[in-house]
Amino acid sequence: MKLIVGLGNPGPKYAKNRHNVGFLCADYLATHLFERDETMFANSSRTLSEIAELVVDKERIIVAKPQTYMNRSGDAVIRLFQEYKCKREDLIVIHDDLDIPLGKFKITVGTGPKLHNGLASIESVLGTVAYTRIRLGVDARTGDNRPAGEAYVLSDFLPAEMPVLATTFPSVLTRLKAFWKQ
Repeated sequence: MKLIVGLGNPGPKYAKNRHNVGFLCADYLATHLFERDETMFANSSRTLSEIAELVVDKERIIVAKPQTYMNRSGDAVIRLFQEYKCKREDLIVIHDDLDIPLGKFKITVGTGPKLHNGLASIESVLGTVAYTRIRLGVDARTGDNRPAGEAYVLSDFLPAEMPVLATTFPSVLTRLKAFWKQ
């Protein structure tokens, strides 16, 4: 089993925020793992998440988008663990990372940005940092145009930046599939 959790904030107000790149990537992964034109997310009040469930190569995959807001992502993750009887090694969290430039990503275990409230919430309920992360770069600030990180991640991606994500997400899927086979 794999539990893929894309982090973000629910609602249309946040839909295109940099902080919601985890949701955007989760949508892409679910759509392409399902091999359909649209995702099949359903609201699950028991897990405080929107859920897409599928089987790929005989492995059950749950793709979740917590509806608890970023700072309380751990509330949803602990419920997902209880509902699906997950182990820590099943968990893959997709999140924004200001330490990485837009269009780049890293798959790591136990390491991530210096400060991320969604990850802190997850780590507090799991009692560990030892889980897999897909760290998606969202930093496109240049030169003197460097707004503070908290304000920046809550700003929307610029229209010119969206095609960068469209080329990044397929690479994430390819690397994720290879990562699973390790």
